[in-house]
Amino acid sequence: MRNGPAAADEDDAVVTNGLAADGGQGGAQDNVTMRLTEHEAQANLLAVLQLCAAGKLRCSEKTQRPGAATVGVVASALLQGDFYREEPIAAFAWPLLLQAGALAELAGGRLQLTARGRTALTRPAADTIRQLWQRWVSHAVIDEMSRIEEIKGQRSARALTAAKPRRQTVAQALAGCKRDEWISVDALFARMQRQGLHPSVARDPWKLYIADPQYGSLGYEGYSEWPILEGRYTLCILFEYAGTLGLFDVEYDDPAGARDDYFDNWGTDDLEWLSRYDGLRAVRLNALGAYVFGLNQNYEATVDDSSTGRVLKVLPNLDIVITEEVRPADQLLLDAFVERSSDRVWSLGVEKLLAAIDAGRRPEQLRQFLENRAQNELPSTVTTFFADVTARAERLRNLGLVRLVECSDPALAALIAGDRRIRRFCRPVGDRHVAVPIEHEPDFRKALRVLGYVLPVDPGV
Repeated sequence: MRNGPAAADEDDAVVTNGLAADGGQGGAQDNVTMRLTEHEAQANLLAVLQLCAAGKLRCSEKTQRPGAATVGVVASALLQGDFYREEPIAAFAWPLLLQAGALAELAGGRLQLTARGRTALTRPAADTIRQLWQRWVSHAVIDEMSRIEEIKGQRSARALTAAKPRRQTVAQALAGCKRDEWISVDALFARMQRQGLHPSVARDPWKLYIADPQYGSLGYEGYSEWPILEGRYTLCILFEYAGTLGLFDVEYDDPAGARDDYFDNWGTDDLEWLSRYDGLRAVRLNALGAYVFGLNQNYEATVDDSSTGRVLKVLPNLDIVITEEVRPADQLLLDAFVERSSDRVWSLGVEKLLAAIDAGRRPEQLRQFLENRAQNELPSTVTTFFADVTARAERLRNLGLVRLVECSDPALAALIAGDRRIRRFCRPVGDRHVAVPIEHEPDFRKALRVLGYVLPVDPGV
């Protein structure tokens, strides 16, 4: 018999003693892993933003999905690693979340931070995560169902429903979870059905299949029951996106054999799992999730016993000495601003800091980091160093791209720069040139013709 969602009351589904109650799932629970995601997700956000700022993340310009190399780079920077070593979940999700949240955009296949993304490096991570979840629900980069690869035929015309409404249905169900209370995923499925929260996936189930489009079609009676489609879709959003963002603490084990609700489907004899998310057993809405879902107006973080705290010393000679283990995000930040002189020592230098500023980073970000992580007050030599470099950076201002127009004599240049119709579109440069911002060039040319002159097109352009 195929196992559907557990029919137990929600109170009966609460996890006790750290182990999820078995709600229709197969497999043993000896190797269940508990991940408290609230604080690690915030550290991971900063790490991925740092990777993006360093130009180390690439995605397909066609699909916006990260490639295997980028997934590996992200996985190595995550605080506790990915949920599974061989099946990327968080490492796959983070580059997509940055794009959906408009924190990063593709340029030549490489992710680069937007102005919003650069601001996110210095704002509270919880606020950024709230924005990322809200943006994902309304502007997701992919249809999450495509991550259930064993269900074929998804790209057939009119096979699937629109992703946004079902994504919003799952988000509504997750927002209804009780804070600090474990619930098994099968109890969550059952509650969603009782409340009429159905993230309907198939527009035409006959076009979806497992293994073979004829014999394995999900159009046959009983072959596309709730756990197969709606359940797997919910698991993906819950594990890959809500879990990655740290909204829920999670308990999970190996997906192989974790669920038996698909065993009766044709063509599943050789499948160890129907999705990489099958191992998710139970979840718990934490303080960050309650804040993101609007259950709490302000974010009051749970005490983080694993926090690295003050892990370095800043010396008068401008050396930064690491005294304890630092998080991957902290190492990435130091590498972006400061030269590493040994395994545990970085040295502040003008050239490296100016290079970071030239790449769009702000020296205040490094200074705040040092003040928050250092065991001592910043020496006067260091504060003077920051003041000097900041002053240098502020002495020049980027006014954007311009077209430089040369006039035959100073009188003509003065005439053009002083004309009431033209002067708002250009500025004088010396006595024979005017600079025209690129965005104002069409208006400049039009006003120039009214004045009785024309700017010929450069044949070399």
